[in-house]
Amino acid sequence: MWSLISILMLLAGIGWIVWYYARQFDDWRSDLEPENGFAQDDMITTTNITPSMRATAKYFWVVTALFVVQVLLGIVTAHYAVEGQGLYGLPLIDYLPYAVTRTWHTQLSVLWIVTAWLASGLYFVPILSGHEPKYQRFGVNFLFFSLLIIVVGSFAGEWLAIHGFFDDLTINFWFGHQGYEYIDLGRFWQIYLFIGLLLWVVLMLRGLWPALRDKASGSLVFLVIISTVSIGLLYGAGLMWGQHTHISIMEYWRWWVVHLWVEGIFEVFATAIISTLFVRMGLLRVSVATTMILFATIIFLGGGVLGTFHHMYWSGTPISVLALGATFSALEVVPLLVVGFEAYSRSKIEHEMEWEKNYHWPFMFFTSVLVWNMIGAGLFGFLINPPIALYYMQGLNTTANHGHAALFGVYGMLGLGLMLFCLRGLTDVHQWNQKLLKISFWSLNIGLAMMTFLSLLPQGLWQTYASIKHYYAFARSAEFMHSSVMEGLVWARVPGDIVFSIGVFAFAMFVYQAFRYKHVE
Repeated sequence: MWSLISILMLLAGIGWIVWYYARQFDDWRSDLEPENGFAQDDMITTTNITPSMRATAKYFWVVTALFVVQVLLGIVTAHYAVEGQGLYGLPLIDYLPYAVTRTWHTQLSVLWIVTAWLASGLYFVPILSGHEPKYQRFGVNFLFFSLLIIVVGSFAGEWLAIHGFFDDLTINFWFGHQGYEYIDLGRFWQIYLFIGLLLWVVLMLRGLWPALRDKASGSLVFLVIISTVSIGLLYGAGLMWGQHTHISIMEYWRWWVVHLWVEGIFEVFATAIISTLFVRMGLLRVSVATTMILFATIIFLGGGVLGTFHHMYWSGTPISVLALGATFSALEVVPLLVVGFEAYSRSKIEHEMEWEKNYHWPFMFFTSVLVWNMIGAGLFGFLINPPIALYYMQGLNTTANHGHAALFGVYGMLGLGLMLFCLRGLTDVHQWNQKLLKISFWSLNIGLAMMTFLSLLPQGLWQTYASIKHYYAFARSAEFMHSSVMEGLVWARVPGDIVFSIGVFAFAMFVYQAFRYKHVE
């Protein structure tokens, strides 16, 4: 019953938001132009590069390295699904077993994206406020080395835990492997990361605070500050369980982090920082940007907060949780179905002034965010959202399909787009290899599409068929996973992985070449 109600809510929500956009869009479109007209010059590249802004360069080196390593680990992890105990005959599993490669692969997907976002936020602070606080560069450097320690320390702890070096389970919990996806790192490293996020919030606030006095854009900066504080604090929900907490309670708090922190607050922060950046560039009116941020906050969090319950249908929760989750999680999809309006707005903004063509590739990455938001989060997300669907699909490759398309397609692409914005001030733009950027952009998008539509989605649907026809455990059994059909579908992922990898290495080469040349003074 609740599955049908969720579909009805989806249809009702689509009808409402399409009507609202049709009613408001003409007004928004006519009001996009700033009060004083579009900027005649590129205000970002003419901004003085402060010491703290220059200090963020090393973050982007690390982001690129982690991105490459994550993809390599993903290739190894996927290959284990067919060969099982090796990589083309190499006994790699003796050193990097499946549990290690999968743990590192999923953790890196969050770490490199978050690092890109943190660095971008720190880079944009002086641009948005026109103020460089004292000792800001020291804070940026201190946070960087703290993040390095967290990555190396947590990964070493996970490797030691999986190889059985921690006989004491309490030591394993604190310094090894918690065993919970996306929050695998030991509790000590988790607390360390939380402190690092709070330090990032402090660095952001002390830089943005003077901008609150600006009567014209103070409200816009205030919304950026709220989303910044939310990113820092909400990760703390992952500390709400202990070593012996019941798994139902643990799952509740874990999804606060995975769903609300990543899928909710990050959406709001992205809208806030991009809209504020467009205002600072002289491309968008302050009043329109503020309205867009508030609208996005209401829409994304309105369905997203209670929509978190769709992760808890079958984890020991009562029927009321199923009812609320089914009803509100359907509404999460609604705003993703009107991304065409946003894509049109972005493309219109890009062609207003001649100098904006210099931002073609950052804008293209932002546009791909909108497209993958609709496909990965919208279509693939709703495929597994209704209770009756999730009953048979929970944890199958339909989930991996949604995860790859939504996490990289939305947040990864956004991280790369923000990174390109920052590199315009940290490198000599005239020396940029535009061909590498073009290869990277299209390879990443085409490769991700091939990966999902040719392999992950068919695998998930075939597993779902087996789950319905037989039983859920059979769809996840070794017998089924190593059947000829499933192994064939895993091999079908190779072309997409190759294309995607070309995009990754092209982007890495672009970053390397961009930093080879003398920084802009």
